[in-house]
Amino acid sequence: MEKWSLFLAALGLAMALEGLPYFVSPPAVRAYLRQLETLSDGTLRLLGLGLIAGGLGVAFFATH
Repeated sequence: MEKWSLFLAALGLAMALEGLPYFVSPPAVRAYLRQLETLSDGTLRLLGLGLIAGGLGVAFFATH
């Protein structure tokens, strides 16, 4: 059960961090999203892949 509680804690922290910019500065979030529209699909996929790899790396080193 400890793994589930750790997972839920990490999920809750991720949700809180994701929501923070929307609460602190909605206009900046809108401007950022407008900039994202100008990026190509390949660039967005590369960015997503980098974030996935980075997140998995952090999770791996945090648990080992």
